[in-house]
Amino acid sequence: MDLENRLQPPSADRLLGVLKRRGPQRAGDLGRALGVTAEAARQQLLPLARAGLVASEALRRGVGRPSRLWSLTAAGHARFPDTHAELTLQLIGAIRGTLGAAALDRVIRARQSDSRRFYRAALEGARGLAQRVARLAQIRAREGYMAEWRRDGDGFLLLENHCPICAAASACQGFCRSELDLFRDALGRDAVVERVEHLLAGARRCAYRITRAASRRRRAAPKEASHGLDRRALGG
Repeated sequence: MDLENRLQPPSADRLLGVLKRRGPQRAGDLGRALGVTAEAARQQLLPLARAGLVASEALRRGVGRPSRLWSLTAAGHARFPDTHAELTLQLIGAIRGTLGAAALDRVIRARQSDSRRFYRAALEGARGLAQRVARLAQIRAREGYMAEWRRDGDGFLLLENHCPICAAASACQGFCRSELDLFRDALGRDAVVERVEHLLAGARRCAYRITRAASRRRRAAPKEASHGLDRRALGG
């Protein structure tokens, strides 16, 4: 019996979505997120594991029977949109090979310029940095990044749980630099934006810490790194 017959697609998609957004989870945590018991969540995980979409590993905490930590496999991640990855890679290779790296940089800058105008228009009229961050997260969610935001001390976190342009960004990291510059420009001069998790550096998602410029001056600058962060703040 195939996956579709064993598990209704909405249930599977909800469970996979929780793992995508929150990273590795225990069955009990998944159950609470889905509004079911731990055993019911475990029963939903088993057919997904047989289909190769999720996998588990033992998690030992002191004495007693270890619990299992469930996470998406590469096939599970591939269930989420990838924005025509193969065609994108071919186009990037064609531009670089035919016109050169400088031409590819011009294409990226042109895309950034178009996005900048759109983002500025969408954020216009927002009252304060919090509202600008909220609107930015809404835009990114609509664009397929599974974006969300939350307050974090004297600033905010913008979390992108999926990268629909991952293939393009892997082939040309100019896309990643462009998006960081885009956020900084869209949020305004009173905002300091740092990438604190980076998918291409081995993290499970991209995350950005956003603070007010005045707040930044009052404290030491944090390192821009994808490891050694406060996992409680980032929800990882």
